[in-house]
Amino acid sequence: MEEQSSVSRREFLTTTGTAVAGTVALSSIPVSCAVLGGKTKVAMVGTGIRGTSMWGSDIVRDYSEQIEFVGLCDINPGRLELALKTMNVTCPTFTDFEQMMRETQPDLLIVTTVDATHDQFIIKGMEMGADILTEKPMTTDEVKCQAILDAEKKYKKKVIVTFNYRYSPHRAKMWELLREGAIGELTSVDFHWYLDTSHGADYFRRWHRLRSQGGSLWVHKATHHFDLLNWWIDSDPTEVFAAGSLDFYGKKGPFRANNCRSCPQTANCNFFWDITKNQRLVDLYVNNEKYDGYLRDGCVFKEDIDIFDKMAATIKYANGVQVSYSCTAYSPYEGYRIAFNGTKGRLDAWIEESKPMEKKDYDELVLFPCFGERQFIKVPQAEGHGGGDTLLRDKIFLKKKEDPLCQAASTRDGALSILIGIAARKSCDTGEAIRIADLTDIIPQEQRVHV
Repeated sequence: MEEQSSVSRREFLTTTGTAVAGTVALSSIPVSCAVLGGKTKVAMVGTGIRGTSMWGSDIVRDYSEQIEFVGLCDINPGRLELALKTMNVTCPTFTDFEQMMRETQPDLLIVTTVDATHDQFIIKGMEMGADILTEKPMTTDEVKCQAILDAEKKYKKKVIVTFNYRYSPHRAKMWELLREGAIGELTSVDFHWYLDTSHGADYFRRWHRLRSQGGSLWVHKATHHFDLLNWWIDSDPTEVFAAGSLDFYGKKGPFRANNCRSCPQTANCNFFWDITKNQRLVDLYVNNEKYDGYLRDGCVFKEDIDIFDKMAATIKYANGVQVSYSCTAYSPYEGYRIAFNGTKGRLDAWIEESKPMEKKDYDELVLFPCFGERQFIKVPQAEGHGGGDTLLRDKIFLKKKEDPLCQAASTRDGALSILIGIAARKSCDTGEAIRIADLTDIIPQEQRVHV
């Protein structure tokens, strides 16, 4: 599902009866689906690249004994046809969401549409009897967040958001060291994320460039980071003060076009990207532009870009921990630096996810006691978002109950991760600190609620 279409998204949602608002979060318990013939009936709305790969072909390949796809829905009929081939399934396809829900009656609905529409499909999906698995972020504003919290209580269904970052081994190791008291009592965190001029730039080519679609990178991207912070710190955020600006992309560019293929400046632009060299993207997007007008290779200097590419925030927690966070979307390399400061020492990590100075098969943590020798801790690297994808999918589709690291998050946890980003965006706009308690009916607690 993409944001540009010859049929408006409002018309599509109206015809499918999804004009309701809400948000989503990760259930602490694997989805409790009704099972027919030993398999969970699964439907999907939104057949873009994430839906058809991570939540499509990958789960068909790895969990065919547990699940069966019974329906696919998208506003773009070309992508629907391709999805059947990509995912290697033979289920019916629909451009009418409610029709799919009525005719297939899925146990589990997977939502992988544009962020701003997640809430509508989630709430209608629950109303029509399905548990929900949705791509992050949960939603894009606090009104939708409250609506999904209310809807989950009303319909008594389970909702899962894909917090795969919690499951990566090196981030899990940080959680273990903090719980073991390796640095004493945690007092503050320095967390700085760098998006490079390849991956970072891509957010400004796609629908994510618009606040109305992705809520800005404070929400679409940083929801991962804020969920990690809440999990590591084991407390709830209470207040956010932030600043942000658009300094590199958008109107700051020296020239612009509608998209790379139509640009006369390709020889002069460091950001020229030839989508025709990637056959998967040609099949998925270029060949289906005729249906919805969506240009996957949009210009990173378009004047309609209204999100930030430079962001910084101070986050206060109910247990007294303070966080200094930043995200830069035009770094020469991709990765992050994090430091946990405590009463007995400091835990550091510098993770380079692209262009590393030294090629390694492990990620390194450094433990600095206040008094004593530093310790180097090597965690083997793994594929798929730091090794988190497979572990998360196993948790969901194999219905694993064990959770020694508290990696499964409650609906409340999911809401709090996105509320930090929403508060940061509001702070950027108003110049004021924003209280988390003022956004929804969630009351921040000193100790994170474990369920």
